[in-house]
Amino acid sequence: MARIPGAWLAAAALALGLVGCAGMGTDTSSAGTAKGAGAKPGVVIQVSDGDPKTWTQALNVVRNVQNAYGMDKVDIEFVVFGNGIGLLEKDSPQASRISETTLTGAKVLMCENTMAGRKKTKADMLPDIGYVKAGVIEIIEKSQQGWAVVRP
Repeated sequence: MARIPGAWLAAAALALGLVGCAGMGTDTSSAGTAKGAGAKPGVVIQVSDGDPKTWTQALNVVRNVQNAYGMDKVDIEFVVFGNGIGLLEKDSPQASRISETTLTGAKVLMCENTMAGRKKTKADMLPDIGYVKAGVIEIIEKSQQGWAVVRP
């Protein structure tokens, strides 16, 4: 199986994210919860992988999407669960990038179900992050609201 260089994967993830955002704005749900016309596009970045290379890629996708749209013209949620937990732990090799990411306006969210399963508390995690009960449910609900989901 041929290996694809990381730069190509990052470019593909960005392209998929941008293409996924292109059709947003049309409410096809009966509940009327999708982003309306003129609303900022929304992008959820899923991180459920324990590989630090994937973490770097995911953080690069956040930066690339913000550069493409403008930081204040796109809503981004960076949702971490499962094996991705190490990215948001206090001793994370990406701690400074997580802090930078939150300063740009992107929400960085940790799954509390994952934390409970691994016997971690908020004291074990980076200080600048938020929390959701279930990361996968957050992603499903955002997807139903018209947000693009990207998993680098």
